[in-house]
Amino acid sequence: MLRAHLTYAATPTVLALFTLGLGGKRLGAQEQHIRRPAVEASAPQDYFKIVEEHIRHPASEASALVLDDATIVAIFDAANTADIETGELAAARGHSEEVRQFGAMLARDHTIVRQQGRDLAKKLGVTPTPPAVDQNAQDHAAAMRRLSGLRGPEFDRAFLQHEVVFHREAIAAIDTTLLPAVKNEELRALVVKVAPAFQAHMVMAQNLGKQLASK
Repeated sequence: MLRAHLTYAATPTVLALFTLGLGGKRLGAQEQHIRRPAVEASAPQDYFKIVEEHIRHPASEASALVLDDATIVAIFDAANTADIETGELAAARGHSEEVRQFGAMLARDHTIVRQQGRDLAKKLGVTPTPPAVDQNAQDHAAAMRRLSGLRGPEFDRAFLQHEVVFHREAIAAIDTTLLPAVKNEELRALVVKVAPAFQAHMVMAQNLGKQLASK
């Protein structure tokens, strides 16, 4: 349903990703200078995959993740924070200028997105409430440790693989798990509007990986 709208353009809340839609021309222009997607390789476990699996296969009834609007807002806020941090790491650690620029763009875009999401939550009177059992912070910390231990082209490859997986699973989670759980119509409309931004960042990471591999 939602994937039909993923035509251009990433990582709030994800909710505020509509701000990236306003920057679509910039994203599109960058894509024209990047080649077709690279073959995806394995990457660290990502935030949204864990959310999906926890919902589909909870360890017990008591541990099942309850997805109300407050929890969805918290999940998206944390996801944007995570990609801000990986983007900033790439901006500082990237071996190639292209990766450094891409990391800076991710950090910049997601900072705007996160603030917009927080503003929306405040407007709606929604207090972000993280899941009672949340493994995601630990997994993000592990990914950061892994990436921080890499240098040179190896860092660039691992970072781009991470971004592909992160955004691919975000799209799947929004489509199949998160969006159906949204209760507030304004929040739902915003999620639908901003979801394409994830697609753009995923494609850019794929294409940049292919471009660097061909050098």
